[in-house]
Amino acid sequence: MSHPEEYDVVVLGSGAPGKLLSWTLASQGKRVAVIERRYVGGACPNIACLPSKNVIHSAKVASYFRRGAEFGIATGDWKVDMAAVRDRKRKMVDGLVVLHQANYRESGAELVMGHGRFVAPKTVEVALNAGGTRTLRGETVVIDTGSRARIDDTPGLSESRPLTHVEALDLDHLPEHLIVLGGGYVGLELAQAYRRFGSRVTVVERNGSIIHREDPDVTEAIERLFRDEGIEVLTGTAVDRVEGRSGQSVRLHAARGAIEGTHLLVAGGRTPNTDGIGLEKAGVETDERGHVKANERLQTTAEDVWAVGDCAGSPYFTHIGVDDFRVVLDNLSGGHRVTTGRQVPFCLFTDPELARVGLSEREARERGVGYRLAKIPLDHVLRTRTLSETRGFLKALIEQGGDRILGFTAFGVEAGEIMAIVQIAMLGGIPYTAIRDAVITHPTMAEGLGDLLSSVPRV
Repeated sequence: MSHPEEYDVVVLGSGAPGKLLSWTLASQGKRVAVIERRYVGGACPNIACLPSKNVIHSAKVASYFRRGAEFGIATGDWKVDMAAVRDRKRKMVDGLVVLHQANYRESGAELVMGHGRFVAPKTVEVALNAGGTRTLRGETVVIDTGSRARIDDTPGLSESRPLTHVEALDLDHLPEHLIVLGGGYVGLELAQAYRRFGSRVTVVERNGSIIHREDPDVTEAIERLFRDEGIEVLTGTAVDRVEGRSGQSVRLHAARGAIEGTHLLVAGGRTPNTDGIGLEKAGVETDERGHVKANERLQTTAEDVWAVGDCAGSPYFTHIGVDDFRVVLDNLSGGHRVTTGRQVPFCLFTDPELARVGLSEREARERGVGYRLAKIPLDHVLRTRTLSETRGFLKALIEQGGDRILGFTAFGVEAGEIMAIVQIAMLGGIPYTAIRDAVITHPTMAEGLGDLLSSVPRV
């Protein structure tokens, strides 16, 4: 092993928590190197969160063309140009990469492009993309290698060369019939987008409902939305084997019969990128699912080695990765910040959106937590009528013997933005009555919170 180059901090992977740590610590005068094998800035700006929302918005615009007459607009002949959809997305990504590169230059953090693997404690050997190798050692090392789409061992599945979200977001043509294997976040968002672009779409989910961990009224509402948009949803359908090749002709065999289409998108979860990076040589242990073992402070089993984001088993959201950055930054500065007990809000970017923070009814019952339920249909919020977007509902769980908000769910237009208001109230310990009695601008979506919380049953 060549004599390693010495750094204060070496970060393996440039996702949200890793890059924010590197920019912050380098700006403070530390010598920092970030090793990234391909995507500058990690998955979110390149192949995941932001590109998917870009493509989903193009699909939203397509839906407005389809609904033109409803808004008094004669649209005439039109078609979706998938190459142009892809190019709009690529232009955004290119701009984000430039922005990231500028942040590296301005902060002083060094970006090393190549594949890194541990060769000794706190020591990473990098096979450089441009050729050659470098060996870097950090007084502190942060592992931020992320996760990738999981393709399970169903016979014939790998051989069918299915799309993952990465390839689905870069198509320059419209699938004739897209089969989506998996009814979670990624599968549902892309299923609706491609249906709106013009594909026939079938969602295949092995569980009894899509996003099956949510409350029944949520899953029923989304299944109804998909039916109304012409998306076939097959729940309780386990696939035994796959034949054919995605992009040509593919057939999924299940107990209920064969499902045939032209393209197959696998959206059945993710697996951490922890294999093949020499963790055992660094003294870093992993759990049974392959996540780096990290405690509530995000310390690994090796001294001065931290893990953040997906690879550490944190909930697979970029906003959680950002909080992991804050946890590690505080702890490196001598603090004691932990991941336990933090809020994990989420938003499913179907149209309309689904957003939730805190407890669902299912979770409250499972934990034996008493609650009072408030729920209103979204058409009670008058702003929705001006938008012709009345589908959905708002609901809140209020503690049984007090005024604390335990959980909030919104299914409807701007659901994620409405949720943030409630989340801030929850963080501040503000009673639901403060939102109920607030003077909120009319007509806005947030105004609906007043109507919702006015319907909380009395104690």
